[in-house]
Amino acid sequence: MSDSGLKKRVFGWMMFDWASQPYNTLLLTFIFGPYFASAVMDDPVQAQSMWGFAIGASGFVIAVLAPILGAFADTSGRKMPWIWLFSGLYVLGSAALWLAVPGMDDVTFILLLFCLGLIGMEFATIFTNAMLPTLGDRAEIGKISGSGWAMGYAGGVVALVLMLLFLAENEAGVTLLGTAPAFGLDAAAREGTRFVGPFTALWYVVFMIPFFMFVREVRPLTTAAVVPVSAALSGLWGTLRRLPDRHSFASYLLSSMFYRDALAGMYTFGGIFAGGVLGWSVIDIGVFGILAATTGAIFAWIGGRADSRFGPKPVILVCIVTLLVVSICIVGTSREAIFGISLAEGSTLPDKFFYVLGATIGAAGGCLQAASRTMLVRQADPERMTEAFGLYALAGKATAFLAPILIGVVTLFSESQRIGVAPVIGLFVLGLVLMSWVKPDGEFE
Repeated sequence: MSDSGLKKRVFGWMMFDWASQPYNTLLLTFIFGPYFASAVMDDPVQAQSMWGFAIGASGFVIAVLAPILGAFADTSGRKMPWIWLFSGLYVLGSAALWLAVPGMDDVTFILLLFCLGLIGMEFATIFTNAMLPTLGDRAEIGKISGSGWAMGYAGGVVALVLMLLFLAENEAGVTLLGTAPAFGLDAAAREGTRFVGPFTALWYVVFMIPFFMFVREVRPLTTAAVVPVSAALSGLWGTLRRLPDRHSFASYLLSSMFYRDALAGMYTFGGIFAGGVLGWSVIDIGVFGILAATTGAIFAWIGGRADSRFGPKPVILVCIVTLLVVSICIVGTSREAIFGISLAEGSTLPDKFFYVLGATIGAAGGCLQAASRTMLVRQADPERMTEAFGLYALAGKATAFLAPILIGVVTLFSESQRIGVAPVIGLFVLGLVLMSWVKPDGEFE
């Protein structure tokens, strides 16, 4: 492949991060999640519990299917058909969230739609991530991964800014510009905020065009139209059977299982926490999201350079420690006090402190996720890369229900959103301890 062809392929691959990030930024964290908790349901505590259970259920589906589908893709040599399929689920699930009207009696259907799109996004990510080793050598993929993740955060920021300026309305029925939602959308029916679903779907459709134009697969060696189930599952079973002898890879899968679950919990409930504990509006949470995503973009890019120079393991360790400290700070913060120190009524210190924490989460989270996928490339068998990313997804989702369900259960019984997020602390500690058995260059160097 020519240099210009490879550059186009790398650019096209990075555009997936730009195209898909709004599902996390707009739907999961900063716009739809808080809207669901504050308007679709009128009980924030019950909403946080149901949201957690729904995220956990979708995580279970992903955990079961990810390594199996990865094995099929490696056996057939085909990834692109799967990306098309799950892109369709992404678009369908996100666009249909327009139906989430305020004050719904039964939110089950809305949660099913949200989970459908989330599953599509996660599976599409698995197959695109598996293409990373083909984009450069070991020293280069750290920069490529970091730059791609930075593009994703940048895409999330741009999408969030557009939503806040022109569409998402506050309690007064106006956007951040102080105007009514664009396109004549009815603020009283929260149509501006509800449009986040179709907006996310349209964003993905438009910005995936470069991916499908420039990213091409190597023609598979197999000529079979259909890959036998036994062949795919046999390869997967062989990989699983060898895991106990591959201590570094197994330790990394376990470590990432816990620390990524904790990070996902922080992302998922950050906006809901700010809305319920600090009383922030959707627009306040959106501004907070812009700050977090901006630091995420900047530090994902910086982290990619650090990854290429020092390797992914030091980057991962620094990020886990940082997020551990931040999670402790979140549990210690309320409108009335910080770490038990009472504040004057009406104090803005909790708001300022939470903005700092949000910026730090964005920075450390961006670095951590970019470095994590390059670490997976170092640990995995080059011949079974999609399967490895499937196992990586399994590791991330095998306990993906754990953080949301623990947060849901602790919130329900403590009747406190602040105490409810405490389980992430233990998950970060487990991830940090298990990283000590991970070899920086893996077992296939």
